[in-house]
Amino acid sequence: MPEAEARRLAPLPTIGEQKDIRYHAARARGLLNGPESTGMDYWSINPYVGCAFGCTYCYARYAHRYALDRALSASSSSHELREEIESMPPWLAFERHVLVKEDAPAILGHELRPGSPRLVALTSGEVVVIGTATDPYQPAERRFRVTRGVLETLATHEGLSIVVITKSPLITRDVDVLRRITERSALTIHVSLITMRRDLARLIEPRAPTPDARIRAIARLSAAGIDVGINVMPVLPGITDNPADLDDVVRQVAGAGATHVNACALRLRATARARYLPFIAEHFPHLADRYVRSYAAGHTLSPHYRDGLRRFFQALCARVGISFGAPDEDTETVSSPLLKLPAQTDLFAV
Repeated sequence: MPEAEARRLAPLPTIGEQKDIRYHAARARGLLNGPESTGMDYWSINPYVGCAFGCTYCYARYAHRYALDRALSASSSSHELREEIESMPPWLAFERHVLVKEDAPAILGHELRPGSPRLVALTSGEVVVIGTATDPYQPAERRFRVTRGVLETLATHEGLSIVVITKSPLITRDVDVLRRITERSALTIHVSLITMRRDLARLIEPRAPTPDARIRAIARLSAAGIDVGINVMPVLPGITDNPADLDDVVRQVAGAGATHVNACALRLRATARARYLPFIAEHFPHLADRYVRSYAAGHTLSPHYRDGLRRFFQALCARVGISFGAPDEDTETVSSPLLKLPAQTDLFAV
């Protein structure tokens, strides 16, 4: 049997299990996703497909079922596995069946071979972001170390601009390779953190690390000389947009050594709605109708809410003494006193 046919008929291997989560080895066709394929103005790398953290608002669920179906159709996986996956709503399969790109470092090494168009692009100032559709330091990384392999590959090059996005303090395990990267390229870490309230975080991000653990990770990265900021993304209307709570987040990360804060309101596309709106109806029923009406016309909230949120963060960050916006952004500095947000129900306009 030809080798290509043998690979096609091979079952989708389950290479690990963690309670109700299964990890499957997946052959990646490529690793670097270019702006022309994503519609974003940067390159992206996702070492995994799917994410075990199970954040209720996650926007990345849309790509998972397609990738999983493609992997299943190219294999001879058992009927039981297929039936199990197909019986799940797509949002749940995203959390329970995670694809591991074990060959990612080797593929990236080939894509960034000397003289390759992608290496030329990345050494001419274009940014590559790791973790745009998955968390690169989710629990799978502790065992499979795919993200570390990707970073080690990037560390062999110079003149790159790299961003890593994660919720996990596991990133501090790789301080050694992160420091090697900073010696040759521009690197910044974005730690996602939307609330310091542990009980609320556990409800919204059920399997993600605690807020306090993320603060400790920020402090360790900063102490190692690695640029680190936070993404307050997404701000959840009526839930995490209380001004006092946001003030607490910004002050704590500034105290831990973060250099910048990014923030934006919840974007709610179709696949995210299937998970998030039922969650709201169950746990925040007083907000259910308002969410439905507020997102009826599209995936974003009104300009009134978004503009008010941005002004609030600009003023808060100026007061605390931390930059609003990523280090390479030309962000207006606001020196006025802390802007008082209207009541949540005023900003969360229907």
